[in-house]
Amino acid sequence: MADLDNKVALVTGAGVGIGRAIACVLAREGARVAVADLNPQTAQETVDLIGAAGGEAIALTADVSDEEQVQAMVANVVAAFGRLDIACNSAAVSRGSGAIHTFEKAVFDQTLELCLTNTFLCMKHEIEQMLTQGGGAIVNISSNASLRGQPYNTAYAAAKSGVNLLTKSSAAEYGHKGIRINAVSPGVVRTPGVEKYFEEQPKIAEGLKQAAVMRRLGEPEEIAEAVAFLASDRASFITGQLLSVDGGAAVR
Repeated sequence: MADLDNKVALVTGAGVGIGRAIACVLAREGARVAVADLNPQTAQETVDLIGAAGGEAIALTADVSDEEQVQAMVANVVAAFGRLDIACNSAAVSRGSGAIHTFEKAVFDQTLELCLTNTFLCMKHEIEQMLTQGGGAIVNISSNASLRGQPYNTAYAAAKSGVNLLTKSSAAEYGHKGIRINAVSPGVVRTPGVEKYFEEQPKIAEGLKQAAVMRRLGEPEEIAEAVAFLASDRASFITGQLLSVDGGAAVR
């Protein structure tokens, strides 16, 4: 029997990269998965991968920075599967980089909206549904940029540090109501976006590989395995925690 049999899971940003790997691993563990992404084509590609492996999934299109769309997304999960047991809030987009004195306010605000406010909106409506069921598990995707800061990526680092405290504070609010809320903090992971960046900046690539004490990049599936654990009953006494999955980069 798989760990997540008879569970219903929602994964945002599940059309590519880490989000796709999370959706596939949750499905492998027995969950029926709602694959949500801004891009309907990539969402359907993830659903097709899950189906080919023998899992069950549906594709949902949603801009999770828009509250009406988030509310509709959660309602569509319940309409399709009858409940929502697990949510992984993975969707995030950083809109700018550079020295903070060069940032336009609009770019800073947009990064917060797409990396922090969207997580709040998803949690708001996911929790609302879980309260009607008597419990659930939420895993937010943070970033190691949130732990010590990240030069020239300050807006993103600030947003993800907000995700950390959003996770901890909400865990304290809802733990006695049967809802566990944790976060996973990835290090540098081999995603299509990272691979493209490495092609453009090969010298930076080597430095980032050396940042982890394990001297390699992470794989999306390694993040997904941590999410699956935190979402499962094996983590039944764990809430309000931030788990770094980074090859030891945070302890260097």
